[in-house]
Amino acid sequence: MTHDAGSDQRAADQHAAAASPDQPRPEYPRPQLVRERWLNLNGRWQFSFDSGDSGEERGLRTAELDRDILVPFCPESTASGIGDVDFHEAVWYRREVSFPADWDQRILLHFGAVDHDATVWVNDVEVARHRGGFSSFSADITAALRRTPGQDTAATIVVRARDSRHQPQARGKQATWYANSSCNYTRTTGIWQTVWAEPVSEHHLGRPHIIPELGDPAFTVQVPVSANAAGLVVRARLRDQAGVISQAEALADADRTPTLRLPIPADRVRLWRPGHGELYDIDLTLIDDGEVVDEVASYAGLRSVTLVGDRFLINGEPVFQRLVLDQGYWPDSLMTAPSDEAMVHDIELALEAGFNGARLHQKVFEERFLHHADRMGYLVWGEFGDWGVSGRGPRGDNQEPTASFITQWLEVLERDRSHPAIVGWCPLNETHQVMHDRITVLDDVTQGMYLATKLADTTRPVLDASGYSHRVRDTEIWDNHSYEQDPAAFAEQQSGLAEGKPYENRAHDGAAYGYPYQGQPMFCSEYGGIWWNPEAAAAARGNDSAHSWGYGQRVSDEEEFHARFAGLTQVLSGNPQMFGYCYTQLTDVFQEENGIYRFDRSRKLDVARVRQAQSDVAAYEKRTE
Repeated sequence: MTHDAGSDQRAADQHAAAASPDQPRPEYPRPQLVRERWLNLNGRWQFSFDSGDSGEERGLRTAELDRDILVPFCPESTASGIGDVDFHEAVWYRREVSFPADWDQRILLHFGAVDHDATVWVNDVEVARHRGGFSSFSADITAALRRTPGQDTAATIVVRARDSRHQPQARGKQATWYANSSCNYTRTTGIWQTVWAEPVSEHHLGRPHIIPELGDPAFTVQVPVSANAAGLVVRARLRDQAGVISQAEALADADRTPTLRLPIPADRVRLWRPGHGELYDIDLTLIDDGEVVDEVASYAGLRSVTLVGDRFLINGEPVFQRLVLDQGYWPDSLMTAPSDEAMVHDIELALEAGFNGARLHQKVFEERFLHHADRMGYLVWGEFGDWGVSGRGPRGDNQEPTASFITQWLEVLERDRSHPAIVGWCPLNETHQVMHDRITVLDDVTQGMYLATKLADTTRPVLDASGYSHRVRDTEIWDNHSYEQDPAAFAEQQSGLAEGKPYENRAHDGAAYGYPYQGQPMFCSEYGGIWWNPEAAAAARGNDSAHSWGYGQRVSDEEEFHARFAGLTQVLSGNPQMFGYCYTQLTDVFQEENGIYRFDRSRKLDVARVRQAQSDVAAYEKRTE
């Protein structure tokens, strides 16, 4: 039976929804570190465009702004109430907030994500600067508040977000020219994930790093504390539906990050695995000389990921990974999910079509998505948003690699590394260095992100870059991307793996992108992308990419789609040396019409046939060694 972890979080979600029924995205945004008291700051904010980035000089930091926006939706989205898709050099936000009188401790202000370069003021006092549109950040705003004992505390929050089209930055699939086209999409500027606040004591708990141990079943929990002090004790308690399983304590004044071990007896072991999101509750308490000063609720899944030769094992078993590429865009809200239910629905759509997981592609998904993947047993590969980073195309120079790539990625790893659904990391995607090039900044960034991942998380394998340039010689996973549309040619292309010679992506002149294959676990992490839009086909619009785009020759009818999908897919599932695949993609996105579902998530295919084409027992799972 799947343990329904997170009762404290559900109560917090229900409280938020009941308190503000018209507030967008009212649910608790940080599911693995839940506190009872918090304030959701989504909703109406004052807003102003700042096309010349002159707002500071013009006094916008202290002025009333000229329009409203619905946070957390970006101004390019119609969900925000604005829907302006032009370039925006800078934007400003302003909101008056009242914190309850009993919030007489420290107050933390949290931003799920702001694209791209954010500065935050509270009562005209700068409290935070953050660069990077994909990672979360927080600010302790206590010193900026003007408090009166026994009364609510009013505060003015102002945010400036810069998002220059002329500065190199990580953009993912955001177009660097005006119109979206091919697989480049409408931009996101400014706040695009939940803004919220919470009170904490002077001494409080940080985000735990929860490490599952399957060999001798237990969870190791590393718990940072805001400040060490004599008399501080961290207590951890592990629970399932039957009650408390184990508990442990550690002095917080002795170790900078107290580490606790929570053993699981054999009769209480429940493995997290694909299709079965078995979760345990973990309660964490900080005690100061016998008095509780902080309490948080978390959860974890017991599962292992190991590499043995060319095999990728989950809980010691060769589970074939039938992944789908998920871009995480919606028509009206762009990179922000329109609701919590929308994220659940996308996972349900993938499962219905026969996939057991996803590459979360070219954006860092909201943590709520990972929570739902955890509880639904949905495999996930975590990724950064770097597409086009090599800057070799005429429009690619704005996504040059910078130190910010590594900084943001470390923030992502810190946030997400305890989610059991994540089974692998691939920081970069489709970089284009070739072996006859000299060592580049991109090589340094690739190596830096790879090493940072290994240091932050020793429990999962790392793929240096998905597809194309494998420039870390000993990358733990190897892959290729192929959009060959003919199943017979695809089979011939991928047939060399049995001899240790897999298909390699190469430059147009035939130059090798990276180091040769060395026997690592291997999968085809992008294939298919079958171009199908029945309305466009009926209208005989030909290959007009302004209206419709996909890979290769579009199919003439749905029957041809199913034949091609089954043929391409079974080439990969029939290869005993390949541990999985990733089909492009879950939904259409704007003009890119190669999804299993339409952009609005309605059906354009017989999904049962898509599932049937994936129902075979993969050759990889039949291997005996």
